[in-house]
Amino acid sequence: MKQRFTELPDIVSRLSKLGTEQAYKELFDLLYIPAKKFAFCILQSNEDAEEVAGDVMITLWKNRKTLTSINNVHVYALVIAKNLSLNILKKKSKKKTTSLDELEINFYFDNSSPEQIIIDNELKLRLENAIRSLPPKGQLVFKLAKENELSYKEISEILSISVKTVDSHLVAATQKLAKIFKSEFQIK
Repeated sequence: MKQRFTELPDIVSRLSKLGTEQAYKELFDLLYIPAKKFAFCILQSNEDAEEVAGDVMITLWKNRKTLTSINNVHVYALVIAKNLSLNILKKKSKKKTTSLDELEINFYFDNSSPEQIIIDNELKLRLENAIRSLPPKGQLVFKLAKENELSYKEISEILSISVKTVDSHLVAATQKLAKIFKSEFQIK
């Protein structure tokens, strides 16, 4: 996945300068699914996640002329997805504030990739349960690092936390998951 994002600066440059439909389609193909998966983790609704991902892409299109001034458009898209998702939660819950710490996080597993096809349903269920046992922010950090292959710095920007906090969450998540899998599979 990370390799595909090496094309992003060129796509953004073409979109910004030329505003072509082809460049937008390439950007859409690259960022829509990650934005949808991230929104799904927060919203737990496929319909709402699709709406958020669509809104992210519309925002990117509207801001296409200034996208070259953004350091990392992938991170920018996920920050937009986070903010739109939190806005939806606020509207639905009628609360004044919604924090990532208050959320129950669900994961969107894509069964079409070769890696996911190899993992059988029982192992996938065990992994989902192990991930769900993490605190909400730990789940998001783990998801962004492992599924989206983002750097600690990128994750810290998206979630508005320090790089050290990202590291702490990943260390805790890795230790907890390792402990769960050791007991689950009787590994010594």
